[in-house]
Amino acid sequence: MRFRYIFILLIAGCLQSCNDEFLQEEPVDFIAAENAFVTYDDFNLSINNLYNKVRKEFYSKDQNYPLDYLYGTDLVYDGQASERRWTPYTNAMRPSGGQKKSQVHWQDLYKIIAEANTVISRLENVNLGEEQETKLEAKARFFRAFTYRTLAYLYGGVPLSLEEVKEPKYDFTRASKKDVLEQCIKDAEFAVNHLDGITEVKDGEISTLAASHLLAEIYLANDEPKKAIIEATKVIDDPNTALMQNRFGSRSSETPGDVYWDLYRMNNQNRATGNTEGIWVIQFETDVEGGGTSSSKQGGCYLERHHAPFMRNVRVDGASPFLWPVSDYTGGRGIGWAISTTYFSNTIWESDFDNDIRNANHNFVRVYTYNNPKYPEFYGETLSTMNPPEGITIPSRDIYAYQSKVTTPGNHPDGLYEDFETGKLKSSAGSTYTDQYMFRLAETYLLRAEAYLKDNQAGLAAADINVIRNRANATPVDAADVDMDYILDERMRELGVEEKRRLTLQRLGLLYDRVTRCNSYYENIAEYHNLWPIPYSEIERNTGAVLEQNPGYENY
Repeated sequence: MRFRYIFILLIAGCLQSCNDEFLQEEPVDFIAAENAFVTYDDFNLSINNLYNKVRKEFYSKDQNYPLDYLYGTDLVYDGQASERRWTPYTNAMRPSGGQKKSQVHWQDLYKIIAEANTVISRLENVNLGEEQETKLEAKARFFRAFTYRTLAYLYGGVPLSLEEVKEPKYDFTRASKKDVLEQCIKDAEFAVNHLDGITEVKDGEISTLAASHLLAEIYLANDEPKKAIIEATKVIDDPNTALMQNRFGSRSSETPGDVYWDLYRMNNQNRATGNTEGIWVIQFETDVEGGGTSSSKQGGCYLERHHAPFMRNVRVDGASPFLWPVSDYTGGRGIGWAISTTYFSNTIWESDFDNDIRNANHNFVRVYTYNNPKYPEFYGETLSTMNPPEGITIPSRDIYAYQSKVTTPGNHPDGLYEDFETGKLKSSAGSTYTDQYMFRLAETYLLRAEAYLKDNQAGLAAADINVIRNRANATPVDAADVDMDYILDERMRELGVEEKRRLTLQRLGLLYDRVTRCNSYYENIAEYHNLWPIPYSEIERNTGAVLEQNPGYENY
């Protein structure tokens, strides 16, 4: 007992006499913030995670949140009323409760910024060599610019944080939208000047051209069209980029098909397959660890599931002439949630309905072929959404015109087939099993057209639009007919559901205007919905300063 008593006194005395350094934990055999950023490979792991976070935010977080960039716009509407799909609009946009859309995106976007800030801040404490450090900083600043620009379009002015946050902070204030965009410009300019060229990076990696595309868009948001023209021109005039003009890639010998169709076939999005149009392509690899998609379960990009129709429920004279789900132009395992607006499926095509290849049936499906062998009296016959048989409502969740770019007809991964002979798929289908364009050269042309229009050069704006329309075999537009509405319509025709439509409309402040004119489904949209609300949870926890709410949401 006496020795135990002496031992306890010695420990107590040691604890009382030791300074705080004794109590500081020093990571030796585990990863912590203090030792995670040492080598070039350490930093690259964090950069890779930035790619992953972006892929999740815009494509694969789950089957709902990434689609917030399409629902509630002029493109599509909700085929099965749910707050998850912006029905009603006022509920989807609540600053608290419900699906917490504004909160989920706010938090996920700031996580991207936090990681980018950590990379930038930690570079100050290492010595990797100027070239490597500059390259890493350029990548991190690209992602920071990309993400802050997204926040600015969605919320307006937001808290601007440019340093690694190492302890709790409760006194954030909103910077002006102008200040946020100015910071985005600084970051994107750094990326333009220091990232590698597009031929020097791997497929899926950001390059100086991706940064110039981004910077052109931000300049437009900041009302600097002349600078936007310069940056977009860098991308367009680069000798390593060009719009694809001829059939190419994995299924180029198949008919029906054309060069526009080829852009969206499996494995055709990257430069490795000869595509000179993809500027920044988000990568998905099926059944590869970390690849984002699987043939044994749903996951990845859910455009097929949302935008393709729910053919299972179609009845003609009491029969079910469509087998479902099938890997053909009936839409795979679509379930008819993101129904095309009439404006998207019909109105914008009226002048060139039959000659614009983007509107050909293999690209914008309107004529469906009955494919259920159980009903030979129907098999091989067709149903047109333009002239449906009696009892068929068009559009409805069951059947409507949709863009085939969301699916891979006849080309789903082998593991998804229940019956190869009929093409019937397993219930685990529903994802879009292709890489996805974040930036595509066709959009760069349309950004420059917008810049020319704002710079009072309508003739040059028309010329850029006609580069796109000529490839599509569409009638050229006259300069006198080019306005912002026309450019937004052309973006619909060319980009469709691949575009993050909400970002475009909110960047321009035209969400309310376009939805009220082009999508009657969302009748309770209000003008203040041009911006999202600041999440109430963020306002509530920010006890050291006032985080002001956007107008219109104060009484929620």
